[in-house]
Amino acid sequence: MGTVERAGDDHTSEVESGEEEEIVAGGELAQHLMKSGITRNEMFAAITNRLHAEAMASLPPNVRRRVRALRSLQKEFVDIEAKFYSEVHALECKYEKLYKPLFEKRAQIVGGDYEPTDDECQNPWRDETEEEELARAVQGAAITDGSDDKTKQPGDEIKPIEPPMDPNVKGIPDFWYTIFKNVSMLCEMMQEHDEPILKCLQDIKVQMHEDPIGFTLEFHFAPNDYFTNTVLTKEYSMKCKPDEENPLEFEGPEIYSCKGCEINWKKGKNVTVKTIKKKQKHKSRGSVRTVTKSVQADSFFNFFAPPAMPDDPNSTLASDIQALLTADFEIGHYIRERVVSRAVLLYTGEGLDDDDEDDFEEEEDSYSEGDSGTEEEEEECSTEESEEDEPVPRRRGMKKHGKPHDTPAECKQQ
Repeated sequence: MGTVERAGDDHTSEVESGEEEEIVAGGELAQHLMKSGITRNEMFAAITNRLHAEAMASLPPNVRRRVRALRSLQKEFVDIEAKFYSEVHALECKYEKLYKPLFEKRAQIVGGDYEPTDDECQNPWRDETEEEELARAVQGAAITDGSDDKTKQPGDEIKPIEPPMDPNVKGIPDFWYTIFKNVSMLCEMMQEHDEPILKCLQDIKVQMHEDPIGFTLEFHFAPNDYFTNTVLTKEYSMKCKPDEENPLEFEGPEIYSCKGCEINWKKGKNVTVKTIKKKQKHKSRGSVRTVTKSVQADSFFNFFAPPAMPDDPNSTLASDIQALLTADFEIGHYIRERVVSRAVLLYTGEGLDDDDEDDFEEEEDSYSEGDSGTEEEEEECSTEESEEDEPVPRRRGMKKHGKPHDTPAECKQQ
C-alpha cells in the first residue's frame, strides 16, 4: 500500500481551490497560534489540518481529485454504519429484557433471599477440576488435614479442610464490595472512608434507553448510616449520527453527556467533602487569621456528581473538564459492559484483566492516601486577605486509564 509523503522544502505543487495555498511549518504555526490566544484544542486541530493540507498538496491534481471521490464513498459508508449501530443498540435493548430475570435471580442469591437448589449449583464444566484446584491451593498454603502429622508420606492423598458451616451467613457477604476491591479501575476510585458504604451495596443494574439512546446505571443500597437514598443513579446520553461538520470522524455511538443524582447525606456523614483550616495573613497589618472551609474530598461517590461543561467549550477549563468527563464515560461504559454482566467472575478473580491482577497487591498503598470527610488540615495561604479560587476538583480514578480492556466501538467518547 502506497503512502502519501509530505511535501519537501524544495518541492512545490498546485493547490486546489478551497485549500491552503501557503504551507507553514508546524512549529511556526504553533507559535503563531499561541500568540493569538488560541486554545490547545484549537491549536492541535489547526496544526493537524495544516499537515493534512500539506500532504494533499504533494499529490498531483488528478490524484487529489480521486481522493475526493474516495471521501464521498467514505461518507456513504458512514451513513450506512450509523444505521448499523442504531440497530445494534435496539438489539441490546431487546436482549436486556432476556438478561433481566438472570440478574434478578443473581441479586436474590447474593442478598440471601433465595437459596439455590443442588441442581442449580452444578457446574459440569468446572466440577471435575475444581476439587483438584482447591486441594493444590490448600497445599500451597500449608493448610491441609493432618499437615502436622509427621507420619504422612509424600504422595499421600491431601484433603482440603472445609471451613465450618455458618448458619448465620446470609447470601454472599460483601459481594459487590469485593468486586470493587478486585477491579483496579473501581479500586482507584474507592477511598477508605467509602468502604463501609460500599459494603452496603446490594446490586448494580443497567436500564437501556431506546429513544434517545443511552443507558442508566442503578446502584442499589441497603439502609445505611450515611445517606437516605436506596438507589443512586448515573444516566448517560448517546448519539448515533455523524457530525454534520466532520462526518468522516464517526466511529460509532458517542456518549456526549451524563447526569448524576443528588445524594441525601445524613448530618456529618458526607464523605465527598472535608473541612480544612487555612491561615491567612493580612497584606498591610500583618495580622493572621484562621478560616475554616469545606472542600471536595476524594471519594467514589463523586462519580454521581459529574462536572458541567462551561459556557465556552474552547476554554482551558473546558479542556480539563472534558478530560474528566472522558474518563467518566469510560468508567460508566466499563461498569455496564464488564462489571454488571460478569460480576461473579470479577468476584472470584476469574474474569480480571492483567492490569487488575498486577494492581491487586498495590491496593494497600492506594488507600493510604485517602482523606476522611472530617479531616482538618492547615495550609499556608497567600498574603492576601481574600481566598483564592479553588482549582478544578480532582476526581479519583481519572488518571492513567486510557480505554478499558475490551471496550467495543459502540462507546466512543466525545
